[in-house]
Amino acid sequence: MRHFRLLVVGNGISAYGSYLNMVALNVFIYEVTDSALAAGIFMAVRLLTSVVSGFVSGRLVSAYDRKRLMVGADLTQCAAMIALLIAPDGGRAGLLYVLAVVTGFCSTLSGVALRSSIPEIVGGELRLRANSLLATGRSLAMIAGFASAGVVVAQLGYVAAISLDAATFAVSACVLLSLPIRTRAERAERAEQEEGEAGGAEGAQEKEAVRGASGEGGGGGVGALLLLRAAPVLALMIALRAADGLGSSSHNVALPVYSSDLDPSHPATFVSQFWATWAIGNIVMQQLCGRWAGRGGRQGPGERAFAVGACVMSAAFIVVFAGLPTYVAVVAALVAGMADGLTEIAYVTRLQAAPDEQRGRLFGLSASVENTGFGLGMLVSGALLDRFSPFQVVGLLHGSAIVLCCGMFVALVRQGRRPEPPPVAQTAAQTAARTVPQDPPHRTSNDPVERESESEAR
Repeated sequence: MRHFRLLVVGNGISAYGSYLNMVALNVFIYEVTDSALAAGIFMAVRLLTSVVSGFVSGRLVSAYDRKRLMVGADLTQCAAMIALLIAPDGGRAGLLYVLAVVTGFCSTLSGVALRSSIPEIVGGELRLRANSLLATGRSLAMIAGFASAGVVVAQLGYVAAISLDAATFAVSACVLLSLPIRTRAERAERAEQEEGEAGGAEGAQEKEAVRGASGEGGGGGVGALLLLRAAPVLALMIALRAADGLGSSSHNVALPVYSSDLDPSHPATFVSQFWATWAIGNIVMQQLCGRWAGRGGRQGPGERAFAVGACVMSAAFIVVFAGLPTYVAVVAALVAGMADGLTEIAYVTRLQAAPDEQRGRLFGLSASVENTGFGLGMLVSGALLDRFSPFQVVGLLHGSAIVLCCGMFVALVRQGRRPEPPPVAQTAAQTAARTVPQDPPHRTSNDPVERESESEAR
């Protein structure tokens, strides 16, 4: 875990730069173009790129070294920031949209690669604790980035803010390069080395059968969908993340409107209270999950905890906008942050239980689905807020997520009561299909028993 803690520091520094440029670049493009439409197009281009790049990222992290991909993503973003700084004033407006594509793609690629690599970096039995550390680092980076963005831009200017952002990506790349970590399973690395040496039609057919069963034969999205057909609970969890993105966009859009209605003279007050309290709750829950994981080698809160946590989170967000006294809204924001932290840890840890050769595609699909839900929610929420109150809009979209959560919880309970079928004879195709991740969590190549058997075989 020592190397992983250093990785968390580097990733947190990079995340700080990302949150800093969310504020700095959005204001910068408005100043350069003097157009709110241009600022909106910039955000839309970045979000659309994130949606599309999720499928591409899933294929890339399944085929190439993930450490190199993460280093390349950081260095590419660093170079893009430097290009913006040295570009002439007349060419910066067009370059900003190129920057939106670069940052949208590289941030998605880096996130998918890192999440897919955690079980290989720390071992499957420590992935819950590692996810907790990583999420805590990113939450602290978010607080620091948003809190310092206004000060950095106001006191030092845009050049300093963008330069600082470029430096954070360079530091993250250097940290990654210095760490002796393995980001792919040994089996996958050996398979790649043996693939060129293996000959004969029979060997090729066997490889193709396993590849087709694991969803590697088709495109990124098609392969991931094939995996989900064999794991309906994973499909439900990913669908619920899309609904969560839809609900999250509603409170993000409605929060400034609601805060202005509460106190027109100081509209930023409630927004600051909300996000600060939410972040505290999120960090507290992540730390609790990390400590809980340290006792007995627990592997994660599980699917039921994910469904319950998502339901509590959406309900708490609705309460925030219900027009209740401020202290009640602040407590609800704290609960929402804690529930959000729980669902994030449960979700990521569950997807990481999939075999290494399939994990990247699942995380790539998840990134695309989440960004699609969030982007669609932004459009829907903005349109609805012209006619309805913030409470009604947030209640509608988060209420939809609650309905889906309840449905998933009922399905999980019914599945838990279903008796196991008697063993049947397996064909060769069924044996190959066992590589597809099933709903109940199973042992990965990082588990102690399997590692012992592998060492004995060697």
